[in-house]
Amino acid sequence: QVQLVESGGGLVQPGGSLRLSCAASGITFSSYTMRWYRQAPGKERELVASITSASGTTYYKNSVKGRFSISRDNAKNTVYLQMNSLNPEDTAVYYCSARRTSTGTTSWGQGTQVTVSS
Repeated sequence: QVQLVESGGGLVQPGGSLRLSCAASGITFSSYTMRWYRQAPGKERELVASITSASGTTYYKNSVKGRFSISRDNAKNTVYLQMNSLNPEDTAVYYCSARRTSTGTTSWGQGTQVTVSS
């Protein structure tokens, strides 16, 4: 059974940093594209960043480019999202997803709250 557990969220002041982690189990982690999504109150869930399984190619939503960095450690079955220069517009629940490259099957974590406020 696939399990994704996010951690690292919390309350941070504008301009601050957080590092989210997503630990995966029940999958062959290296075969999955890993993604971070977020959903703010009253808004649709949006893709923030992704990293592919094979080449480690990354993608970022325009508004987070240069501030966020996604990385993965296949030995630890963990994907990270380093978030710098946070602003209130980054406030949301952040979700980790694992997409099996060969089938497209996607699994989700339970989410972690990130609040940027002074």
